[in-house]
Amino acid sequence: MANSTNGNGKPDEGINLQPQPVKVSVAAQYIKDLSFENPNIEKLMQDPGDQPNLQLMINVGAKNVGPNLYESAIDFDAQATNKHGKIYQLQLVYAGLFRIENIPESALEPFLLVNCPSILFPFVRRLAADLTREGGFPPLLLDPFDFTQLYMARQKEKHAKSGEGESQVKN
Repeated sequence: MANSTNGNGKPDEGINLQPQPVKVSVAAQYIKDLSFENPNIEKLMQDPGDQPNLQLMINVGAKNVGPNLYESAIDFDAQATNKHGKIYQLQLVYAGLFRIENIPESALEPFLLVNCPSILFPFVRRLAADLTREGGFPPLLLDPFDFTQLYMARQKEKHAKSGEGESQVKN
């Protein structure tokens, strides 16, 4: 195999055309906000009432907090109600700090809103089960959550809103 030269007879050191690998590390995980309300326990102890109606809400967000350091957070809300009113409400924001290097700009947002929440979700799941159990109720066992589907739905909403704005401008 012949060595290439740079034109002056010296060996060509070459240019590395290989992209640098993406590096990701979890710098921290933490409860950012937590609230558990159990307002009608007295009524429930006397008469448990009918089956609870459970409403769940999951949202994700991300922001840059320093050079190559990003916070990704899951905002989770669970509210159980029945004929007595609110049985319990659990509000939790669970976040993580992620050090991310060499990621293409176009891949950063999906990574922060899909991959990072997927790493954090098992901890949200465990906290939801533990907190509802400690609140005096059966543990809230959450099914796995598809953050890709949430991200795609939000992107579709964004495009629909931007399309509406464009049509209003044209009229």
